[in-house]
Amino acid sequence: MSTHLSTTQTPASAATSTAPAETAPDAVPELVAAAVVAGQRWAATTRAERARVLDAVADALDAAGDDLVPLAMAESHLAEGRLRGELQRTTFQLRLFGDVLRDGGYLDVRVDHADPDWPMGAPRPDLRRTQVPLGPVVVFGAVNFPFAFSVAGGDTASALAAGCPVLLKAHPGHPRLSVATAEVVRQALSAAGAPDDLLTLLVGDEAGRAALTDPGVQAGAFTGSTAGGRTLFDLATSRPVPIPFFGELGSVNPVFVTRAAAEARGPEIAAQAVASFTLGVGQFCTKPGVLLVPAGSSVLDALRTSQLPGPAPMLSERMVEGHNRVRHELEDLPHVGVLARAEDSDDGTPAPTILLTDVASLLADVEELFRECFGPTLLVATYTAEDDLLALAQTIDGQLTASVFGEDSDVTGLGELVAVLATRAGRLLWNGWPTGVSVTYAQQHGGPYPATTAPSTTSVGTAAIFRFLRPVAFQGFPQGLLPAELRDELDEGHDLPRLEDGRLALRGRQL
Repeated sequence: MSTHLSTTQTPASAATSTAPAETAPDAVPELVAAAVVAGQRWAATTRAERARVLDAVADALDAAGDDLVPLAMAESHLAEGRLRGELQRTTFQLRLFGDVLRDGGYLDVRVDHADPDWPMGAPRPDLRRTQVPLGPVVVFGAVNFPFAFSVAGGDTASALAAGCPVLLKAHPGHPRLSVATAEVVRQALSAAGAPDDLLTLLVGDEAGRAALTDPGVQAGAFTGSTAGGRTLFDLATSRPVPIPFFGELGSVNPVFVTRAAAEARGPEIAAQAVASFTLGVGQFCTKPGVLLVPAGSSVLDALRTSQLPGPAPMLSERMVEGHNRVRHELEDLPHVGVLARAEDSDDGTPAPTILLTDVASLLADVEELFRECFGPTLLVATYTAEDDLLALAQTIDGQLTASVFGEDSDVTGLGELVAVLATRAGRLLWNGWPTGVSVTYAQQHGGPYPATTAPSTTSVGTAAIFRFLRPVAFQGFPQGLLPAELRDELDEGHDLPRLEDGRLALRGRQL
């Protein structure tokens, strides 16, 4: 089987085939070289053309849903409703990036006209700044979102929107779905007139490593475990010419409940906590992993007597083994008990479990207790003084999210806690649960290490496009050699907002 997929293979035939053969590592340089050529052609297309192609890919995926969703169900054990919703999210974000392209503001165009009287003491030259694509990107598909973070997911959508070709390393958790999805995307790209080899599917870990270290590849993107992501990050940054690596590695996502909130709505918070940490069998990177509540509060009583769901299949046996190992390690620690649990299946499939400790124990052994347990397990830590919340916030490492549940009466006293949490997490939530990441303009899905390897970027939302761009300034160039968006006389379609001599302008008219 061709590593970039045979164009004669249909999605239906891919869905019923056996697992695809691995891509030979020695075939990767040729595939990367083809992607480089495709990228050069793709980068030269107009923003409107790229937007039209992304819309066509979204339409094709929507049309193929009845073929793709059953295959995703078989390989991921996820429910049909969840997967259809995820496919909708996937096509929505492709179309949203099309809107970003049409708007053009992401280019952050800046034009400084020559100024002989520039007050720095020397004349200012004519300088014009825009953004250009990085080049080929290796995307490592994630297991827990077989559509939205896989072949046609957010990393692929944002890279294509930026003008970059993608080499997609398929996740072994859904290999046949990866083949089928890639074929739908490639056929849609071809039918829309996009360059050949704009999307290339790679199968196998060695092929992924070979691509990440190939000189033609200019960036990497990853969602997965801390160990796997750190290994790939080290590969990317230790190359003779290092490249940026945008890895999402893991997060505990602490939730801080004030005493006032616990007194006002303890049972409600407990019920919401159960719904959040068991959603998707706890297999979200934003699953709340540690819940801090006042000692003796009604939250504890409600959690202790809550009706927990039974065991449900996880994404893979590897996920089951990883969850059970961490859960058992937490249970075996001193000062950790079981607050509530359902019964595991005879085959080891885990049921939801709520463990209990206290903040003093947590602070005394942060490395062992404050850790991600990927699956349906929640650690509750009780505190006696609200200063304990600040102490923990000051101690923890980088997180994707941090949530605070409070009342209006808490606002004046929570400023320092929120300020500290803003240094620890990429998204802060007030009276909200983190399991729900909206694809929108202001979204931030990232955070300080080890949540991500690039804390100034996001992997969800329209700002994700900036990962695969780099700024270029043109000094003193004639108009005919400038990119269209930098010229003084703007053609239709290039009248995007820009900063002109330090002031926002549109079509040369300052606002």
